[in-house]
Amino acid sequence: MRLRQLTVACSLLGVLCVPAHAEARDIGRDTLPANDGWAAEGAGTTGGAAADDAHVFTVTDRAGLVRALDGGSDTPKIIKIAGTIDANTDDDGDRLDCADYATGGYALKKYLAAYDPRTWGSAKPSGPQEEARQASAARQAERIVLPVGSNTTLLGLGDSAVLKGASLRIKDADNVIVRNLDLRDAYDCFPVWQPNTGGLGDWKTAYDNIWLTGATHVWVDHVTLSDKGHPDAQEPTHFARNYLRHDGLLDITNGSDLVTVSWSRFAGHDKAMLIGNGDTATGDRGKLRVTLHHNAFESVVQRAPRVRFGQVHVYNNRYDITGDDYRYSLGVSTESRIHAENNAFHAPGHVEVADLVKSWNGSALHQSGTLFNGFPVDLLAIHNAYNSGSERDLTADVGWTPTLHGPIDSALAADRAVARGAGAGRIP
Repeated sequence: MRLRQLTVACSLLGVLCVPAHAEARDIGRDTLPANDGWAAEGAGTTGGAAADDAHVFTVTDRAGLVRALDGGSDTPKIIKIAGTIDANTDDDGDRLDCADYATGGYALKKYLAAYDPRTWGSAKPSGPQEEARQASAARQAERIVLPVGSNTTLLGLGDSAVLKGASLRIKDADNVIVRNLDLRDAYDCFPVWQPNTGGLGDWKTAYDNIWLTGATHVWVDHVTLSDKGHPDAQEPTHFARNYLRHDGLLDITNGSDLVTVSWSRFAGHDKAMLIGNGDTATGDRGKLRVTLHHNAFESVVQRAPRVRFGQVHVYNNRYDITGDDYRYSLGVSTESRIHAENNAFHAPGHVEVADLVKSWNGSALHQSGTLFNGFPVDLLAIHNAYNSGSERDLTADVGWTPTLHGPIDSALAADRAVARGAGAGRIP
């Protein structure tokens, strides 16, 4: 029977009839489309599409997810997350909090007393409380750091799949897809005090929602990443510094390469995305090739992204800037080669175009088609005009022109499309 005839017949009978060929596709078998950013280079990115039926899993708790990940094995696998999974749970599924991880006599009050700069000084923390902090942190890491191996697709089912409190670590792996997941609150119970950071000292946390280290051919698509549940803005200050609990939302470091991040939402966070982890990591030259397109950066303070060394194509993204603590969006660092085009920025009155770009030892930035509050602007010219000599002028020649990409929309069209379609639960 033809599809139209079947539909009419079923309607008359008051039942739902779906022929086999009209069933929804299994997005777990989806692969990165050809030319869709740097992750399409070479053999492209297929994730676990080749998995046999024995390696297709639907998981509903941490224990099931850990079994499916198989210690980060290279076996082709498709892992579908249903509902909410909390990484801070024990093997029986009972909730764990920071007190459950604390060991060796660690207590925040004792830690603060031991390393108060007025008495401890500027030396790196050492001794019983720092040792206890490290031991406690290791216990938490055993629960929340989840290794993702090569040839893996990690997928959220439906429009409400949540992975809470976890840090997905894609380390030395190739051919990985992460899609349709709400990844939130990679919360560090045991930040370390670093007396010399930034001149005044600062708190350093350990976990990114997703961390790529030495990873290649990775596609991150339609994910939502945030601190939801424990925003750092609500944390207290210790030693006159905000007691941070979160690191990056998605960091791409240590020679990672050939990455596409698309149609994703980064929200309510300080340092969103670091590409390249150090000015002296010269082994990253020729790597860190990343495409960012059709992503939403909402209430992000900085690093959207900050880049060292990499060839990074940033196009058709939407930036919603809020708050008095905003610092910058595009970070131009050592030997970075950012090619930014047709991006749209929305900002309150206290944020100016000159604030959108920050340079540390950077030399070049290509930009075109930028909108700021609906008006076309030249980020490069304005940056150079307003840097007041504190930074060297940037040139427009980044030494490369992107070729691996889909259609590039106007900033206005992309702005509207991203507002409607970016984030988990919105795969067409």
